[in-house]
Amino acid sequence: MNPQKKVDLKLIIVGALGVGKTSLLHQYVHKTFYEDYQTTLGASILSKIIILEDTTLKLQIWDTGGQERFRSVVSTFYKGSDGCLLAFDVTDLESFEALDIWRGDVLAKIIPVEQPYPMVVLGNKIDLDDRKVPQELAQGWCQEKDIPYFEVSAKSDINVVQAFEMLASRALARYRSILESHLTDSIKLSPHQAQRRCC
Repeated sequence: MNPQKKVDLKLIIVGALGVGKTSLLHQYVHKTFYEDYQTTLGASILSKIIILEDTTLKLQIWDTGGQERFRSVVSTFYKGSDGCLLAFDVTDLESFEALDIWRGDVLAKIIPVEQPYPMVVLGNKIDLDDRKVPQELAQGWCQEKDIPYFEVSAKSDINVVQAFEMLASRALARYRSILESHLTDSIKLSPHQAQRRCC
């Protein structure tokens, strides 16, 4: 594929309230960090165009609100997404323990296909001292679920680009394999045509 080939991918970032989803997204898209953000109600969307594996990707990244009372509304934004960043705060054990619920929510809303749905877990705020979630605990949870794990800091810009682009790369691979399977499905002969013998 060449950079002239454009692919649009919808990515979502989910996790508990206050884990730094908006900060991570602004650091990735705008290279900025602010100490205080308004709580995201529903979802907000930022776009970024990158070139990955010789393909121009337009990433539409949905930043979803983490408040419990909006969860049913927020989950409607998961539909049609190509990949998900699951974020927690390494200084907040509850936000880590909630990952199972967030992951389950997302998997329940996406349309299942043969190709696995790409996810990446971000342990944010590693720049802070009062860590409550040991790295081994987070890595163990991710290994069990076969999800890549990144220790990140939106404030110090540690591993943010790497995490987003790992997800983009996996989402692109899934997009391509779905496309290929649709192309091969559309040219398969129906069984009775294939079985006809000549003469």
